[in-house]
Amino acid sequence: MRDPREFAEAEKIRDFDNGRGCGVRNAWRISSINGVKLSQPAVVNCAVANTFSQWIDETLQPTAERRFGERVTELTIPSSYACRTRNSVPGAKLSEHARGNAIDVSGFKLESGDYVPVEQGWFASRNVRKFLVTVHDQACGQFTTVLGPAEAHHKDHLHFDLQRHRSGGAYCR
Repeated sequence: MRDPREFAEAEKIRDFDNGRGCGVRNAWRISSINGVKLSQPAVVNCAVANTFSQWIDETLQPTAERRFGERVTELTIPSSYACRTRNSVPGAKLSEHARGNAIDVSGFKLESGDYVPVEQGWFASRNVRKFLVTVHDQACGQFTTVLGPAEAHHKDHLHFDLQRHRSGGAYCR
């Protein structure tokens, strides 16, 4: 696994554990990745940083260039590390966000300054929708869980995580 400083504006931060199951091992604070700015720094583990970098290079940028003729310059990040349960439901299992094992994207800023929001874009023109569906669908396999507007709790963002599933496969909706 590569050191995130090789492909991101990244700062290694001290691993932490709050004693309630929340915390991040091999923790990093990322402010941009592969030249793509993040709207706010994301705290994630090294594996998520590496997989996100791969997704940006292999899926996101080629798809943006095919669909829009330009690259993505910024990602709107509503959530990375957050000590909470899945979908913030009281009593539910801890979210992968609680381990720094997940990151969410709610929008994409293009070189032209145009902005593609996930929530409105999912139901927008064919070109915009195809862009979002492609970056969602192709993330499945890179990440082990990929959720988007087809799943009620993720109607306004794409969720990517590296949860280990019992089946050994991926869960994508």
